[in-house]
Amino acid sequence: MPYLRMSQLATLPLLAWSSLLISSNSYGHSFGQTYTLPVPLSLYLYGAAAAVAVSFIIFAYFLGSESAEQATPRLGTPLPPKLSTSLRFAKPWLKAFSLFMLFLCIASGFLGNRNPYGNFNMTFFWVIFVLAYAYSSAILGNSYRWLNPWRILSTLILPVFPRGQHGCIRYPSRLNYWPAILLYMGFIWIELFGQATPLSLSQYLLAYTALNLIAAGLFGIDSWYKYGEFFSVLFSLLAKMRIISRQNSKKESQIVVTIHSPLKALNESTPKNLSILIFILCMLASTAFDGLHESQLWVRSFWVELNPYLQPYVGKNPFSAYPKLRILYLIYQTSWLLLLPALYYTTYYSFIRLSKYMASSNIPTRQLSLHFAYSLLPIVLAYHLSHYYPLLQTQGIKIISLASDPFGVGANLFGTAGWFRAPIIPNIETVWHAQLGLIVGGHIVSVYIAHQQAMALFGSKRQAMLSQIPMLVLMIAFTVLGLWILSLPMGNVN
Repeated sequence: MPYLRMSQLATLPLLAWSSLLISSNSYGHSFGQTYTLPVPLSLYLYGAAAAVAVSFIIFAYFLGSESAEQATPRLGTPLPPKLSTSLRFAKPWLKAFSLFMLFLCIASGFLGNRNPYGNFNMTFFWVIFVLAYAYSSAILGNSYRWLNPWRILSTLILPVFPRGQHGCIRYPSRLNYWPAILLYMGFIWIELFGQATPLSLSQYLLAYTALNLIAAGLFGIDSWYKYGEFFSVLFSLLAKMRIISRQNSKKESQIVVTIHSPLKALNESTPKNLSILIFILCMLASTAFDGLHESQLWVRSFWVELNPYLQPYVGKNPFSAYPKLRILYLIYQTSWLLLLPALYYTTYYSFIRLSKYMASSNIPTRQLSLHFAYSLLPIVLAYHLSHYYPLLQTQGIKIISLASDPFGVGANLFGTAGWFRAPIIPNIETVWHAQLGLIVGGHIVSVYIAHQQAMALFGSKRQAMLSQIPMLVLMIAFTVLGLWILSLPMGNVN
């Protein structure tokens, strides 16, 4: 996340290169601190791989042929009429609050404190909205459908113009979710390399607001916010893992809240086109890249391993070559950021093709790849949580004090400006083992979902098990890769 890099300055090349020559054993990386693992990393990797493999054996031999939806109970609870009425009454106020928070984030960046740790918009956007709200969507469902501040703004402004609400042209079906993919990858680039400050964040938000208004006016509000606005796509995918659903009762005056397994929403549909699968793989690849690109191993790959081959173009004097190398390093990192989703897709598609061969299936490989796409979502969530949840603990809590003084001018609107000012340093051992549990648990859930999807698709227990052997290998590889990336020591060049 860029929040951890706001106050870091570019180090001199000699200091950076010399620091990379320091050898190390197994470390966990979080907040730039090193932590020596209590047992060798290889034991963690073997143990994690064994846990995923054993879970596959249990699922393959002990699960019946019933679907995941049939196997998991649902508990529907009608809310009291007064509470249902209150929630309906609160909905427009929550929409107004969502729009207000967008305006507040933009205004505080332009007018507020320039210190990223003391400005409201940095903590609220990067930690509360991008992280905490995303995780809540995976539990409570996709409230972003009606809380999306850009959609709310569009519905207020565009109907004033002729055809503004329905768009000037029909959204091209061949585009599918590709605009959202491009915007998502642009967002990740800004997150990793944009060196966001409170001011630049407000500029980005203002530009994104203008983009959404123009695109919604061109293609129509419904079409753009379904296919193009990437937060809508992101939160809708995470919401497929929700455990709580809400619908109106037959009386229409009562709201029924249903608690169910996350498997229900994951198995009730499959992607209809390739772009959704690509979006999921971009989520997976970008999170892995975020952890990898700050490691010493990654930094060495450019500043030490590739540097001799670049000297004929940039010169041998490190001080005069450094500005050129910084530009080349950005190009190098950007290229890998864009290339990694393609590598993930190639790997995933190859294993799906192998699954088809193992199951002796006549189903097209493309259809199989889409059928199992949602089984990757628990891995996506596990990767995201394992990389970023410490930010909620260290910086997210500070939103309480920042809310009383959003512009950093010494105000104390709610009497909380002095709360949680002291730095919060989490226990690194706890962080590492929590990350370990999240990675392994996410992959076990994915193995279970993929097995259930195979049972629903093939019908035969034997054929389903054979088809999932290549997927098991892929899940184990993802598990080992994820833990290995988390264990890498941090680099120093940023």
